Amino acid sequence: MMRQLLKEFEYDLKAASGLSLNTQAAYMRDLTQYVTYLTEVRLLDAVTQITPKDVQNYLMTLRKKHYQASTLSRKLSSINQFHQYLLKEKLIDENIMTRVAKPKQKQLLPNVLSLADIQAILSQTSGEKPLDQRNQAMVELLYGSGLRVSELCGLTTNQLHVNESLVDVTGKGGKRRIVPISAYAKEALVHYLEHGRLTLSKAPSAYVFLNRFGQPISRVGFFKVLKDLALRAGITQTVSPHTLRHSFATHLLEQGIDLRYVQEMLGHTDVSTTEIYTHLSKTRLKDIYDQYHPTKFKE
Repeated sequence: MMRQLLKEFEYDLKAASGLSLNTQAAYMRDLTQYVTYLTEVRLLDAVTQITPKDVQNYLMTLRKKHYQASTLSRKLSSINQFHQYLLKEKLIDENIMTRVAKPKQKQLLPNVLSLADIQAILSQTSGEKPLDQRNQAMVELLYGSGLRVSELCGLTTNQLHVNESLVDVTGKGGKRRIVPISAYAKEALVHYLEHGRLTLSKAPSAYVFLNRFGQPISRVGFFKVLKDLALRAGITQTVSPHTLRHSFATHLLEQGIDLRYVQEMLGHTDVSTTEIYTHLSKTRLKDIYDQYHPTKFKE
């Protein structure tokens, strides 16, 4: 019975959620594990028999397997979605997940590069080779507009509005947002589109950023490019495309940009997701204070 309901939930998820295929697959993996526990360990036959205690016991078994708090939180989110579906279909009278305590997560601040580090990476893209032009345009746009790497690599020419200095981004769940393009990114994009991309293009393509074979550059491909640029720039910390997105948000907040504006630029549904950058900005401010305050130089 439960496995059949899980199958019906999967149909509903695919039809109505707007979630990516990877997210849908993650939901179903979590819920298959959950339902297996309920039927084979707790020996339950119907969803109406599930209690908050059952969920808490399930969480306990996951903790014993040393799952991180972030993973537990994600699994709870999947379970909550399932119970919300059951409530919507009137198969249960209440969503018991409202009575289940959520695991506390340790808030980890993301890595952020300094402006000098960003400039050092960009200096490695100088040159007139097509790939140099592409790399410069990609780094400028990623940092200058705070795009996700999937949004950057999936960008098509009809999403670019270079004359208006805007890019039409399709983010998570197909959600669209309009993001400004910086003057530096605009200049790099125009140069790449008019020269480098024409050389890389082996056949008509809607994608903006192409690899040496004329195909759309992949996320993994760009990660390798960025890693190499950072290494050549002498940056020792790990640098990923998301590092540039983190740096974009933090640098804007340090310049006094309103949090809601940064939220809109990043495409965050909930402002609480963006608030982590305010904590990071305060931490960086304290580091600068400790480093440069006059009392540091007293004998």
